Amino acid sequence: IAATQPSTNWHLKENAREHHTSKFSSEEPIVRRGQAFTITFNGTEHPEQNLIFIAETGPKPSKATKTLATFGISSTVSKEGWSAVLQSTSSNSASISISSPHNAVIGRYKLSVQSGSSSPASLGTFVLLFNPWSSGDDVFMPNKAECEEYVLEEFGIIFAGNKNHISSFGWNFGQFQGDILNICLSILDRSLYYRQDPVTDVSHRHDPKYLGRVLSAMVNANDDQGVVLGNWSGKYEGGKNPSSWTGSGEILQSWKKSGFKPVKYGQCWVFAAVLTTVLRCLGIPTRTITNFSSAHDADRNLRVDEFYDADGNHLERGADSVWNFHVWNESWFTRNDLGPSYSGWQILDATPQEESGGIYQCGPASRYAVKEGEVDLDYDCPFVFAEVNADCMYWNYDSATGKKTLIFSKSTEIGSSISTKAVGRDDRVDVTSDYKYEEGSAKERDIFKKARKKLGLEDKFDPTAPTQEEIEQKPDISGKFKVAGSLEVGKDLNLLLVLENLQSDAKTVNVNMTAWSTLYTRRRVNEVWKDSLSVTLAPKEEKQFPINIKYPQYQQQLTTDKTIQVTALCHVQDGIQVLVQRNITLDNPAIDIQVLGEAKVNKEVLVEVVFTNPIDTEVTDCVLQVEGSDLLQGILELRIPPLKASEKSSTKFKLIPSEAGPKHLLVNFSCDKFPDIKTFKMVNVIN
Repeated sequence: IAATQPSTNWHLKENAREHHTSKFSSEEPIVRRGQAFTITFNGTEHPEQNLIFIAETGPKPSKATKTLATFGISSTVSKEGWSAVLQSTSSNSASISISSPHNAVIGRYKLSVQSGSSSPASLGTFVLLFNPWSSGDDVFMPNKAECEEYVLEEFGIIFAGNKNHISSFGWNFGQFQGDILNICLSILDRSLYYRQDPVTDVSHRHDPKYLGRVLSAMVNANDDQGVVLGNWSGKYEGGKNPSSWTGSGEILQSWKKSGFKPVKYGQCWVFAAVLTTVLRCLGIPTRTITNFSSAHDADRNLRVDEFYDADGNHLERGADSVWNFHVWNESWFTRNDLGPSYSGWQILDATPQEESGGIYQCGPASRYAVKEGEVDLDYDCPFVFAEVNADCMYWNYDSATGKKTLIFSKSTEIGSSISTKAVGRDDRVDVTSDYKYEEGSAKERDIFKKARKKLGLEDKFDPTAPTQEEIEQKPDISGKFKVAGSLEVGKDLNLLLVLENLQSDAKTVNVNMTAWSTLYTRRRVNEVWKDSLSVTLAPKEEKQFPINIKYPQYQQQLTTDKTIQVTALCHVQDGIQVLVQRNITLDNPAIDIQVLGEAKVNKEVLVEVVFTNPIDTEVTDCVLQVEGSDLLQGILELRIPPLKASEKSSTKFKLIPSEAGPKHLLVNFSCDKFPDIKTFKMVNVIN
């Protein structure tokens, strides 16, 4: 090799096409492990003779930790380690095909070449990622359409609302935008694991189990100054309301720009969406999962206790809770530590709920293990099992005496309509049956018992548990809330309380009713309405009582989650109490997006967004936020003048798409009365 630096041609376009990395907008080569890439460099006289390549990564590269490889030219690709195969030579340049092993450490590598006794010359750096297209990789996904969706797709749909009323919104994962890959690599270098022992941490980066767990800790700010700071208070001063984000890019960029200070604020879907971005970026197939009526079992007894006072107010007692919905992740990889049947989808959860191993991290828990009640298997299976399976106990609590009385218990309440986005379509797919056997079936109860047994709950006496006698008591009446009319912010809320006497003698009932605005975690924020009534029900009689909560009554009290919990506690004379409850999620008014004309690569196209103020008062502070990978750079923010009652606003702006194919435009409209109205539109961009 001459004393001058060899000049290297990394064949960026060709390698990126072969390695499914064309969507990254980087001047640096980005390739996937276990697959060959080609480089050409000059300055070599006789390349086939004693050229030695050196690939190294991490702070102290060594062969022992598999962070340093030296390899010469060989005639075939090595099965085990790194290899270089000569493709062609000319007078002073050589084309070489370089292959890394299927289990190589991922990250940024330095590549050098050495000839004879001269010192190594640098050929440059490249980034090595996981390879779901390669059958030897732990993250191998045989279905190509699934690889496209779970690694290459930058748009996602997140499901929310509640089990009676599932809603959804779009999200821009943006894993290939700008500097996101570098930010993802710096997340790894800021973890507690890396800070404690950088050499060991980097040597484990070949393993998706390890990286998934580390990243589930790093995406939340607890313990490690990670990416997003959670806030479930309903007050978001000093940061952004969790409902206002529309993509991960802005969050990850802000984290870097601020010198790696946690971004304010997130709730479960924000943690899950950011983790999806980071894992897809690194090449691990990942999706978001929404679980409705999701249990947070703080004391590992597979039981969630909820307490109510005599007026029917939901009390904040104990650490257990049930959320209207909770969003976590599934990532796809093998479980060599557990055995082949536990491979496939693994649950990771970056929302800081309970500590695991001393820090806020969760997973990977094998989805198959959760379904089979194998709660003794790594990692965090009991917590995930409870999220979809815990039994629910509703208690009446008397604060004066400290006495609690069981109202009723339910084993079919928790974990319903578990949802994710379909592959290649903007639809919802229900995956509940992958998490548990059919609710109420004998098999499902057997699995629940098996899990209790493994956790040592079957044999030990639990003084807080209800007696068998309490569980088996039968109420004299039944009740439910029915929705009468539309559930829309800006309109009155009309419900019916339906009470039915189940006995053949008359029953007198005193009913205490309350309605509270809540967060999606069912945490109470403001009282909206209360009332009481007395009624005598004839034998087997059913009666309906209309409830009307006017918009001005709830407008000031509503949280951005737009949720109201309505409760009726029925005191039956000489009988046991009956609790009737419903969690209601209101819908925002609609906004409409129209693309005016054909969307073509590198050509301007006009988009119109229309919003009509549905209420009879003026709305002010109107802001429109727009983003979408390959449609526009960053986020477009437009201020809109106030809108009078029933007034319609039309806002037009230009896009210049940068890539052909189906792309998604995400719009978020906010004003003083309606924060964060979201919608998205698929835009088909042609060349």
